[in-house]
Amino acid sequence: MADIDPITLEVVTEGLISVVREMRATVFRTARSVAIYEARDFSCGLFDKAGQVVAQSEDIGSHVVPLPWSVEAALADFGEDIQPGDVILMNDPYRGGTHLNDVTIIYPVFLDGRLVFFPAVREHWSDVGGSVPGSMSGTARDIYQEGIRIPPIKIIEAGRPNKAALEILFSNMRVREERVGDFQSGITACRTAERRIGELVRRYGLETLLGCVELNLDRSEARMRARIATLPDGVFFYEDYLETFGENGLEPLLLPLRLEITGDTLKADFTGASRQVAAPVNSTLAVSAASVFITLKSVLDPKQALNQGSFRPVEVVAPLGTIVNVTHPAPAGSHGEIRKRVIACMLGALSRACPELVSGDIHRTSFHNNIGGIDPKTKKEYVHYEWSCGGNGGFLEADGPSAMAAIDWGDLHTVQSSEVLEVRYPLHVEWSRLGTDSGGPGMHSGGLGLRRSLKLVRGEASYSLLADGAVVPPFGVQGGESGATVASYLRRDGKLLPFPTPGKIGGHPIRAGDALLLQSAGGGGYGDPLERDPEVVADDAEEGYVSAETAYTIYGVVVTDEGTADAEATAARRAAIRAGRLHLTVERSDLSGYAENGPSRRRICRLNPIDAEKLGLVEGAMLELVPTTGAALRAWTRIDTDVGAGRLLLDEQGIAILGAPPGSRVQVRRLTSPGAH
Repeated sequence: MADIDPITLEVVTEGLISVVREMRATVFRTARSVAIYEARDFSCGLFDKAGQVVAQSEDIGSHVVPLPWSVEAALADFGEDIQPGDVILMNDPYRGGTHLNDVTIIYPVFLDGRLVFFPAVREHWSDVGGSVPGSMSGTARDIYQEGIRIPPIKIIEAGRPNKAALEILFSNMRVREERVGDFQSGITACRTAERRIGELVRRYGLETLLGCVELNLDRSEARMRARIATLPDGVFFYEDYLETFGENGLEPLLLPLRLEITGDTLKADFTGASRQVAAPVNSTLAVSAASVFITLKSVLDPKQALNQGSFRPVEVVAPLGTIVNVTHPAPAGSHGEIRKRVIACMLGALSRACPELVSGDIHRTSFHNNIGGIDPKTKKEYVHYEWSCGGNGGFLEADGPSAMAAIDWGDLHTVQSSEVLEVRYPLHVEWSRLGTDSGGPGMHSGGLGLRRSLKLVRGEASYSLLADGAVVPPFGVQGGESGATVASYLRRDGKLLPFPTPGKIGGHPIRAGDALLLQSAGGGGYGDPLERDPEVVADDAEEGYVSAETAYTIYGVVVTDEGTADAEATAARRAAIRAGRLHLTVERSDLSGYAENGPSRRRICRLNPIDAEKLGLVEGAMLELVPTTGAALRAWTRIDTDVGAGRLLLDEQGIAILGAPPGSRVQVRRLTSPGAH
């Protein structure tokens, strides 16, 4: 490796990335599913013989970063029994997968008789069987209801396809011809990679190629260590919730994070996470750890290409049998929701360590909407997978992007083509627009969520939704406020009908003429909304990004008939809002800061009745505690006459999360979600 000069290192590194780009181009041109060739819900990567990711391009981080766990599972099963011409297929979440729809092809490449690389393709197959079209049911109780589970198998062995296994798989999936086409596209992409890798070896030699891989991983590690070392040493905390529903309504599942920074290393510990449950709110260690890595890469080292070296200084602890490390037979379809919540916890903890580098919360969920049935016109099955994207969090320099892929989604298309949808399916896109008031207010506001109406034009169909953040909205940081929650509604016969369990729907029947109104979440705000430029707020109101009511009540901006901000009236209004805010004095409490709730627990905030009345809070109402630095902490109101007026009782964990020692002052505000419809 000492003989490898910097120019050769760069050329070879970019050459390997180009291999992955050509894999992607191959999938684009050959896949059969709209979700793949149009919306780009797939990823490609190149892995070394130990399973380390060595090259990727514009792929989806939530696909590529967990893939080493899949390669590791395949290696554990087959060991030395991997030969030229073998191809491994899998989707098992418990073995390093994400969710069952993400089907992975792992393709060993041998050169001079040596196993050297694994090109891999992970594609979202729009259906893999299960209880509902699209396979992702918001009411699944176990993994079997989510589709067919494929452990690592040799789907091609020594160049010979396992036709019996393929027939079993495709016979248990809806829209068979799409699944066959998607499988063939992945195989073709891997063969393309094999050919291009061979060309690189002939040009530079195998030892030089492998030496460049090792050097590139090492320098990525060194760069991440240097970035971590710029952060203050210490332990930082945050906590968030996943949503389930029991007989008495919402039963939130606690997800706490302890983030420890020591020199140039970092440890993310999710000890205390809720136990796994028989509901689609669990995910795997691969997904949870990858979410930690994705956040750190995006926050600390966003400009350089991703590979395994960046993650070497990072340790992740996710206890087995919890929502962040699920075991059989609990559902594992909620990979997008756990991923977004792990990212949220990371942002919340990092907002205390480096507030200048983080954003408000992103849009809480991957918002998996599935509509499927048999089209009476074509007499064929169809499944439409819709993931209307939400807003991203505001940050120090600017507002959060609206209806745009978040840091875990790569170049995934997030507003799907109306024309393609209407040609392929019996659906009509009535309208798509940004949601007024859906972005979290702040000095820099959170991005807006998408609002979309899909009408079934003929026949009958089944609608399922697997989402989260329908009750607990995206949080703000540095005083920023919450974005809008996720929601979906059925419009039938002119009436707008909510679903009984928001964000969790499994196989609801719809008929011709029905329309689904989809509402993705907004992003959390950054900074005090009273610090936002009044003229920018006036422009936002003019453009319809915020309503006149929000401009006045939240931003404190008085807009004139000419559409400009009245400076004098605005100053007076903002002074009145500041004066009306409730700040309480922190007092350490030996009482538990949590209450048991169904299978988990949730934070409670004990308030004197006088203080609760000032905010219009009743028993059980949600509120948030707003620190001087960092993310807002959510809790449920517990009215307690034993608490002194003007006092805020906090347990040790609450004090640590907020960084608010006894005697300090913390703002308490009612938790509301803007732009709810």
